[in-house]
Amino acid sequence: MTAMNIKRWLQALGASVALCAVHAHAGIVVAGTRVVFPANEREVTIKITNEGAAPALVQAWVDSGGQNESPTHIDVPFTLTPPLFRLDAGKGQTLRMMQTGEPMPTDKESLYWLNVLEVPPKAAGDDTNKIQLAFRTRIKVMYRPEGLAGSATEARDKLSWVFKQTAPGKYALVATNPTPYVVNVGSISLKSDGKTYDAGAGYVLPGSHHAFPISSVDSALGPDAVVLFSAIDDWGSSTQVERAVSVKP
Repeated sequence: MTAMNIKRWLQALGASVALCAVHAHAGIVVAGTRVVFPANEREVTIKITNEGAAPALVQAWVDSGGQNESPTHIDVPFTLTPPLFRLDAGKGQTLRMMQTGEPMPTDKESLYWLNVLEVPPKAAGDDTNKIQLAFRTRIKVMYRPEGLAGSATEARDKLSWVFKQTAPGKYALVATNPTPYVVNVGSISLKSDGKTYDAGAGYVLPGSHHAFPISSVDSALGPDAVVLFSAIDDWGSSTQVERAVSVKP
């Protein structure tokens, strides 16, 4: 099944959800929540297992941030083997992710995404009137050059935070990352005068900044304002961090 056919198939499913019962269960599981690709390695491996009760068709590819792009039109410096395969129930498969040799930045990490799409088998018998959904798992791939200053763990402590108005009645926490590492953050919140404001989750690219919108700020920040966020490491574990926040008019 081509990527375009899969996309059209999913669109057709969305239009018919109200008419049929839904039969949905993700059986394909990717080991780990992220991939770190050291520049001095030619390849890394990713383990995939089918924990469902039926075989599945699995398609895997890497993108550079365009999650809706067709796999056939994506240009990235990696290849995956195998890109398309059948995985029986209870079985496992190892994906090999290899560098293609194209030039890559050497002074900072580069962020890519691994996609694993599970397409269930065609319904039969009593299941013919049920919708079967394709599930996609999408996890980060950090390509890490050798000799970067500091460490990925220390990078979380280097983030600086600014509270600012981005538009009339709209506010955000802007995080600046001066390090060469991608900093992954989750459960971001702003605390001030006994109130807590949610700012979502996400990541901040090396040498860049990112604005995390804040919902329903209804007063000026007090002098005790702080940012609380969970910093996620290479293994997917999180550490709660508290930092001061400055205010930009």
